[in-house]
Amino acid sequence: MATLITLLTDFGTADSYVGEVKGVLLSQVHGVVLADITHQVPPGDVRAAQYILSRVWQRFPQGTVHLAVVDPGVGTNRRALAAQTAGHFFVAPDNGLLSFLSPEAHFVSLPVPPAAAPTFHARDLFAPAAGQLALGASLSHMGQRITDPYRSPLPAPREDGGVVVGEVIYVDRFGTLISNIPGDAVEPGVRIKVAGTEIGTLARSFGDVQRGVLVAFVGSGGTVEIAVRDGSAARLLGVGVGAEVRA
Repeated sequence: MATLITLLTDFGTADSYVGEVKGVLLSQVHGVVLADITHQVPPGDVRAAQYILSRVWQRFPQGTVHLAVVDPGVGTNRRALAAQTAGHFFVAPDNGLLSFLSPEAHFVSLPVPPAAAPTFHARDLFAPAAGQLALGASLSHMGQRITDPYRSPLPAPREDGGVVVGEVIYVDRFGTLISNIPGDAVEPGVRIKVAGTEIGTLARSFGDVQRGVLVAFVGSGGTVEIAVRDGSAARLLGVGVGAEVRA
């Protein structure tokens, strides 16, 4: 079976950057399969990258190498990491992107190749490291073991007098507000509020309301989401990441 490497970046597709990274991987690993998770992470938005990768990685088979580069600190003294957990491998900057990995995950700090372009570690550092892992290199041979990766986990909901209080942690391209409140934490019949605006009780899907109407439901990621049928909840409500959600 061909080796699988996923890619997640904020590079977009208008420039050569994604192509250059893929060129390195294809040259290094014969027969590799490259799966694009997304290259449309908002520029420098490490938190969005963390959310996306955290809900996606376990959908792939064991042995997959996940190459994730959203790296506003590229060329600084921030570390470069490779990690391993649950049969998966990860390569990413040490800026909190991998905060979702369990405490049992193993991390190493990757050396920076002397010839690496200071502004393009994705091509010159992270891609070669991902290629080595895909070829079977052990984590211990990739770099120096560390126990203190930088962690900045996504916020968790809290309880306030019987009300679950969370926040919007991601806004998708449809303008859907994705919260951190698990669907199973919401009592039946409870009315959802976002930034003080009442949305209503949980529906099943978009089709439960008329066009242009706000609707709350448990999304495919397992948490409460707020959307507008055939519209944008973010635009209608004028809110985004960090907005309070109460259930």
